[in-house]
Amino acid sequence: MSISMIAAVGQRLELGYQNQLLCHLPVDLKHFKEITSGHTVLMGDRTWDSLPKKPLPNRRNIVITLDDIEFEGVETVHSIDAALKLVADDEEAFVMGGATMYRLFLPHADKLYLTRIVSDFTADVWFPEIDENEWKIVESEFVPKDEKNAYDLYFQTLIRQK
Repeated sequence: MSISMIAAVGQRLELGYQNQLLCHLPVDLKHFKEITSGHTVLMGDRTWDSLPKKPLPNRRNIVITLDDIEFEGVETVHSIDAALKLVADDEEAFVMGGATMYRLFLPHADKLYLTRIVSDFTADVWFPEIDENEWKIVESEFVPKDEKNAYDLYFQTLIRQK
């Protein structure tokens, strides 16, 4: 089992504001879909609430909540340990938010897929700090802004140093 985390962040590791993404970047949404399709995605209940109330297609969707509720159309668990047990046989599972899930899963993660947006944003949630001694950038691709994407960005892949 490999736990990966995937997120789009601003220059100060901003994640979102008022339960929304920082901005709309079609190139990043396409990148997210390409990487996660065919895999399991793990998310907190607030991230689930920010989606259009249906599972992301071509992915196994697991929602983690501390509340005593079940979410329709997805697997619902009530702890990080329960989520880890569900994905124990997965080749790679992706934590896709939100901030609390990133913080709780970071000790379990082997790989980070970060879209680094070259801008500062107003935010009320942040990605956890990354210890540069613990993580190594193994891929970094610059994507310039264009008519559909308002910001320059980098697609970066980081792996945990053993």
